[in-house]
Amino acid sequence: MSETYHIAVFEGDGIGPEVMAPTLDLLQRLGRSHGFALAFETLPAGAGHYAQTGEALPAASLEAARVADAILLSAMGDPAVRYPDGTEITPQIDLRIAMGLYAGVRPVMLAPGQAGPLRRQGPLDFVLIRESTEGLFASLGKGEVEADAARETLVITRAVSEKLFRFAFRLAARRKAAGRGPGRVTCVDKANVFRAFAFFREIFDGEAARHPDLIADHAYVDAAALWMVTQPQRFDVMVTENMFGDILSDLGAGLMGGLGLAPSADIGDENAVFQPCHGTAPDIAGKGLANPHAMILSAAMMLDWLGEERGAPALVAVGEQLRRAVQTVVGSGQALTGDLGGSARTDEAAAAVADALAAETV
Repeated sequence: MSETYHIAVFEGDGIGPEVMAPTLDLLQRLGRSHGFALAFETLPAGAGHYAQTGEALPAASLEAARVADAILLSAMGDPAVRYPDGTEITPQIDLRIAMGLYAGVRPVMLAPGQAGPLRRQGPLDFVLIRESTEGLFASLGKGEVEADAARETLVITRAVSEKLFRFAFRLAARRKAAGRGPGRVTCVDKANVFRAFAFFREIFDGEAARHPDLIADHAYVDAAALWMVTQPQRFDVMVTENMFGDILSDLGAGLMGGLGLAPSADIGDENAVFQPCHGTAPDIAGKGLANPHAMILSAAMMLDWLGEERGAPALVAVGEQLRRAVQTVVGSGQALTGDLGGSARTDEAAAAVADALAAETV
């Protein structure tokens, strides 16, 4: 590999810059050792930028991100910095909507040797796909608030749902081919109560009929939440609406041991953003205590996506190598940060990943 990939970087707020810096360093090391180059362009956005300028996501930052090969974004926002209507600064959601990043990909897995929080928990490896541009979030900034009532509107469209389900079945096929799942896609909805979700399920069933080699089934969201805790091995690829996905993805993070291990991607037809699921943790910002693993795992997802998009299987392999290095560290129980029960600092946890990478290439 000799190609240069241009990566738009949003450093974020709070602990965002602290977990981004070691991630970029690891990516540069991988590039040097595997013969590819990553050109990073840091772009302004976030709650801190809004507090200084009145802009959360400048138009120039959006356009620069749009033409990049991929977008790496750290945690953004600050509960103390809000819009006049009382809502928080969320440039990450603005990016999803502006770029049509409809597929929110949230892997849920345990590292080999890692003890999960559930007493009866066995091996864990499934993916939750959250539609990320509409659903209840379509009402963002448009809700109606009166003296005695408030309204938000849920929107589900055929055009976006069809793309979402095609993505889900493609992912299930990839996982099946790699031996990571049975090729099952589960539609998570509330079709027994809401007409919008019956519509959602109907579109899912239409796509499922095009994949007779894969398994398709359904789960109501409340049952899905129960089964994620009691029978997580029954899932392979789950696909759901935006708000349901927002909630269930945090439950998935809990199954892994916390948000500090939860990476994510928001993927559209042309662009993709990769970011940790956790927040900005202003209470520990600047103290060097943040867990960098979710950010590093998000970067591994970026390498995997770039490799698939550009037909560069070697890049996919590098992403897998980075993911294994994090799993080695977490599974060993060494160099764990405070959220995982350890005492390691951010730089120590990241250095342990670098050591695991070096050991694998010896």
